This record gives sequence, C-alpha cells and structure tokens, in this order.
Amino acid sequence: MDTKKYEVFEKTVDCASLTRAAEELGLTQSGVSHIIASIESELQLPLLKRTRAGARLTPEGERLMPFIREIARQERLMRAAAEDMRTQVSGTIRIGTFTSVATHWLPAMMMRFQQEYPQADFQLFNGDYHDVENWASDGSVDLAFIALPTPLKCRCLPLYNDPLVAVLPKGHPLSARPVCRVEDVAKESFISLLEASNHDARRALEAVGMKPNIRFRTKDDYAVIAMVRQGLGVSIMPSLLLRGNGEGIEIRPIDPPASRTIALAIPSPDPSAATRRFADFAAEWVKENAG
Repeated sequence: MDTKKYEVFEKTVDCASLTRAAEELGLTQSGVSHIIASIESELQLPLLKRTRAGARLTPEGERLMPFIREIARQERLMRAAAEDMRTQVSGTIRIGTFTSVATHWLPAMMMRFQQEYPQADFQLFNGDYHDVENWASDGSVDLAFIALPTPLKCRCLPLYNDPLVAVLPKGHPLSARPVCRVEDVAKESFISLLEASNHDARRALEAVGMKPNIRFRTKDDYAVIAMVRQGLGVSIMPSLLLRGNGEGIEIRPIDPPASRTIALAIPSPDPSAATRRFADFAAEWVKENAG
C-alpha cells in the first residue's frame, strides 16, 4: 500500500481545497484529484465532496479520517526514524592502519571523536602496508590509512606529506653530516622492511638508481629502529614513525629529498554515517595537529 497518498488526502482535508493542497505539496490539482480518487476506489467509498466552497468530508470520510490521520502519522514517524538511522554516528568503525599512524595519530584522534560522538566504537587492524591494503580490498575494514600510490580502486583522501629521513646508529660516520646522501646510505649495511612494505625506502633509493646493501629484513618498524640502535646497520624511514623514538639513534634529512603521502582510503562506495563522519573528522584533525 502506498501510504504517502494518505498524507495528500490529509492535507486536502486540512486545507479544505484541492488547489491549496496541491500548492503546498508541490503537486498539480489534477494529481491531487487522481490520488483522492484512487483512495476512494481502493476503499470503495466516497470520502470527499467537491463543491464550489471547497472540499468537505462525506459521512464515510468522517468515520475513516482518524484512521487516515494515523496512517499518515506513522508514515512520517517511519521516515524520521529511517533518517536518524542513516545519519546516526554510532556503531563500530573498523580501521586498518600501519604503525606510525596507530601510534602517533589515532589515540588522540579517536579520543577527540568519541568526545563528540560517544556512541561510536573502534576496532583497529594494525599491520604493514600490504596487510592494510588487503584488509581494505576484502572488506575487513571500513577505513584504511595507506601510503600513496596504492593499487586500491576506491576513494582516497590525501592527508599528509611525511618526509623520509636517514636513521643511523649513534656515532656513525654519516651522522657527522647535516644531510645524508641517499647513495651513501645505500652503501652501508641496510636494514629493510619486507619487500611487500618497503615502498618508502625503495622509492628513495630507486630515484638515485641505487640498490641498498640489505643485511637484515623485518616486518616490524620498531624492530628496524632497535637494530639501528644496536649498530647493526642504517635505514631510511618516515619522520612520523620516529617521533619520540630518537633515543640512541641519529636522524638526518636525505638528499635528494623524498617523502610518503599518507592517505585515508574509503573502500565502500556507500559507507555508514559513522564512517563518513570519522573520515571527515580525521582529515580536519590531521590539518590541525599533524604538522
């Protein structure tokens, strides 16, 4: 049953005029007349008298009008409830992320978001670039912090340009220079992430046509820092990852400069209201706090 037509009937009765009801509803008079006729045909009863003075209820219409008003009221309540559900910021937001964002951005970001939207919960999936892209591809997460460029075929919001730096043991000869040439870093014993996630350093090295002298590989960013700290080698890493982790190591800019672009991927073409709101919130938070 098309309940919307009962709102048209209700408006016609309240206006006592097909013409005024049509104007208020944005319909034609013939359209309103057709809707009323369809209700009368459906109920097999005459409901309105059309006179020069306007439209008046018949006795049958008088008896049925309370039911018609209730149908129209329930229709409005249902639409309002549906709108609330579409726009309500609640439920669990699943986020895929890599170490630096999980450590340095997300705790403060989630705390601020929950202050505004206490009904929102979070589930974090923490891994390397390869893990995060897989979670975004298979629908395991609603949002994914990624590094551009990416093979993902979805909407991606660039958030932050994160410079790459040379990471050296304390007292290493290259630390005597204010800036480290990428060619010189590549010749040292190099500590690398796994191939699937070593995009950042590889891009900086390939820009100068160098292959690093890789002696150690690991999946864990902080393991790289720990190995550098122990003097096992050098590395090239994003600046964000090294915030608060500079003890026992030397950090230098690299030449030529290189960086990664951190972005937020939204895998679903129709994300939830909470997901959309957090994506917008995250972009504003990064603008205000990440510099």
